[in-house]
Amino acid sequence: MTKNFCGRTRREFIWQTGAGFTATSLAAMLSDDGFLQNQLVAADGQTAWENPLAPKTPHFPAKAKSVIFLYMYGGPSHIDTFDYKPAMKGMDNKTIDVKTFGRGGHKTQGRIVEPRWDFKQYGECGKWVSSLFPHTAEMVDDISFLHSMTADSPIHGSAMLMMNSGRILSGSPCLGSWVTYGLGSENQNLPGFVVMLDPRGGPISGAKNWSCGYMPASYQATIMRSQGTPILNLEPPTGMSREVQQKILQSIKTYNEDHQKQRAANSQLAARIANYELAFRMQTAAPEATDLEQETEDTHNLYGLNDPRSKTFGRQCLLARRLVERGVRFIQIYSGGNHNDANWDAHGDLKTNHDLHAGETDKPIAGLLKDLKQRDMLKDTLIVWGGEFGRQPTAEYAKGTGRDHNSYGFTMWMAGGGIKGGVSVGTTDELGSRAVEDRFHVRDFHATILNQLGFDPNRLSYFFDGLDQRLVGVEHVAPIKQIIA
Repeated sequence: MTKNFCGRTRREFIWQTGAGFTATSLAAMLSDDGFLQNQLVAADGQTAWENPLAPKTPHFPAKAKSVIFLYMYGGPSHIDTFDYKPAMKGMDNKTIDVKTFGRGGHKTQGRIVEPRWDFKQYGECGKWVSSLFPHTAEMVDDISFLHSMTADSPIHGSAMLMMNSGRILSGSPCLGSWVTYGLGSENQNLPGFVVMLDPRGGPISGAKNWSCGYMPASYQATIMRSQGTPILNLEPPTGMSREVQQKILQSIKTYNEDHQKQRAANSQLAARIANYELAFRMQTAAPEATDLEQETEDTHNLYGLNDPRSKTFGRQCLLARRLVERGVRFIQIYSGGNHNDANWDAHGDLKTNHDLHAGETDKPIAGLLKDLKQRDMLKDTLIVWGGEFGRQPTAEYAKGTGRDHNSYGFTMWMAGGGIKGGVSVGTTDELGSRAVEDRFHVRDFHATILNQLGFDPNRLSYFFDGLDQRLVGVEHVAPIKQIIA
């Protein structure tokens, strides 16, 4: 017999690899029968394929139609922003016994860093806010503050994954993916889920923070820029006219209509065709949606576009409002990128760090709230503010004013979308080192967002790896009732 690779005969080669060939054939036959299709295709293998981003009905009437998550990457200090601690006044540099846990490990003693900003009361609710956020402070009667948030990790990478996906390990769908999976999108010409990054760079863990995990790629976020080409790789090839583009799109649609049965039996083909269609539609819709020159000068000023310091974040917030108007379901904007003082991670000079980032975001955030409110859009647009954790009341080093990470107790807030205004829930101890009353976990936070969108957080699930996976995990979780209107 003729010897083949590695001295084996053809007969030996076929005998040893036969199972593989058989499995390949079996997989093809099972696929044709609809056995191996994913959740986008009906179990009968014949039902026409449906766009996974088509609008869907939630479990019960929703109070919010969309979400804008203002993510302060790096961990803003709650005791220097919205969690007033008058007991710390006059304690600067005093060494006290206090249990903390951050990137420096577990400690039982530390040197107090007194807040560097003055607090005063705002609004009818009399909320104490620091001078870091004078513009946002004007909107406290529309905001619910959660002062007793907790998370499982004091390390950026895992803490960000938890805040975004509910897990400290990568591989799970993020919040935006769950929202678009559950609700679809009201605008089929734009992505259902958009992320806008800080120009200084992306956050640690990168795209894992906006990943669709084990869900189909349809639920992955689209990165959108507020300047220049809004979506990269969307422009047609150089020299291709709009007429030619339209002919290509019509060809795709014709193929789509003529091959409905093949689409039903081949989810990958269906998704590919849908992606081509969306790409062509976005070539027209995305530039129009991001054209901020359509807005008035007063609107530009409202968002701080007239100030070089707040211009970038202001453009992103204004773009978020325009996307919400056009039916985009979930938008996440990152303040802070890269590492160290390029974000809110104030390990060295607390005042320089927070003056920078609050100065960039305060006016745009207030402008977004005011603009949505005057357009009667705040009532069904849920605004979320916060980072992956807060910061400790004590200094991280022997010298300086930097604070270490604090996942034992920190502040986040929500506004609009059926959330009460002028409310503060939960407390930390007198130094802000840990939550002591009405402690809430990230899961409770996620459950509240899903609830406002019309979902029972314990019922919204996706079958994967033999289990009904949920954003909030396997244990029963309730939304934070104290802040729901």
